[in-house]
Amino acid sequence: MDTIKCRECGRELSSKATICPHCGIMYPGNPSWKGWGVDKKSEKIIGGMPLYHVSFGVDEKGKLRRARGIIAVGQFAQGYIVLAQFGAAYILGFGQFIISPLSVAQFALGIITLGQLSVGVVSIGQFAVGLYSLCQAGVAARILSIERKDPEAIEFFRILTDYIKKLF
Repeated sequence: MDTIKCRECGRELSSKATICPHCGIMYPGNPSWKGWGVDKKSEKIIGGMPLYHVSFGVDEKGKLRRARGIIAVGQFAQGYIVLAQFGAAYILGFGQFIISPLSVAQFALGIITLGQLSVGVVSIGQFAVGLYSLCQAGVAARILSIERKDPEAIEFFRILTDYIKKLF
């Protein structure tokens, strides 16, 4: 069996190893391997964060890449505006599992939320939990659903709909 030295820890291992058994780095015999996926950041920095950061895949150590920026896009992302599978946004988030003041996701958690499972002060979703909820089924102080039609919820969502129409 041929042996090589790991590019990270320097210990000997099989030349066929895809992961170093000593330090855990991926492809220890390939000094040029930098992971797979994408990791692109803007050179423009605002408040210590890149204007945009697009990142997914794994880095050279086999760790999942995370996007962090004003606009962040990735499997895992954090920023002011986020598009991610799993994300946390300070303003607006889109994705599968999102925590954000304004969130649109399969599972949305925030202040104003839209999702299959939506939890927020104002929640719109197939199943919604909130103060005001528009849903197929849900739990709310004021709810507009298939089975319950709270008059205050009807008025609230009418006003909200009118306001949104005026924006466009």
